[in-house]
Amino acid sequence: MPHTLFISDLHLSEGEPHITQLFLKFLRETAPQAEALYILGDLFEYWAGDDDCDTPYHREILDAMRTAASNGTRLFIMHGNRDFLMDQDMAKACNATLLPDPYLLNLYGTPTVLTHGDILCTDDVQYQAFRKQVRDATWRSNFLAQPLEQRKAIIEQLRKLSEENKQGKAMEIMDVNAEAVANMFRMHDCPRMIHGHTHRQKLHHLTVDGKESERWVLGDWHATGNAIRCDATGCGYLSLS
Repeated sequence: MPHTLFISDLHLSEGEPHITQLFLKFLRETAPQAEALYILGDLFEYWAGDDDCDTPYHREILDAMRTAASNGTRLFIMHGNRDFLMDQDMAKACNATLLPDPYLLNLYGTPTVLTHGDILCTDDVQYQAFRKQVRDATWRSNFLAQPLEQRKAIIEQLRKLSEENKQGKAMEIMDVNAEAVANMFRMHDCPRMIHGHTHRQKLHHLTVDGKESERWVLGDWHATGNAIRCDATGCGYLSLS
């Protein structure tokens, strides 16, 4: 049956070779069976700019994605909070389409809103301020004007600071806000949402303004992989190993 796959939060890096190999296996064996693959953010642990496409590690990943696309699986990528600097050169390298966040998709007749998910975590005021700053066009231009190695060093510092800040935050603050979720459903007037970011894989059933809705949350790929498979009959989770 024609179907579409969704994944997120792989956090690919040379330091986690088992995740890299799992993703390459997924691209070879699972993705080619799908009409389309949507990657909803944080494909990479970080992305310092499209001038980093040609490192041997990134080239291996992008070439494998391009092969999957060449075999008939349409690829779509959304920015995450770790790889928001991905741009058109990267998308061209892997023959993918970059999507805005959020994005409304007609998924086999069911309107479905896609988002990375961090925009829903409105209780984390500190993070939302940072998110707004780094998505500003001027900030982005100024940051990308710096040498690549300097950008990587800054990102490493920011990652370390982020991990330290997380230690002092309640888990609830870093999860989605119920009203933000409801507003996303209202904005797009759809019965289904798919997102990642929180790493809390689960299907949530809820009622928004009297309408039944479902929120599908993708997990990360820390130990094993996971995906959501949707077709005309509905959606379900896939476990990948």
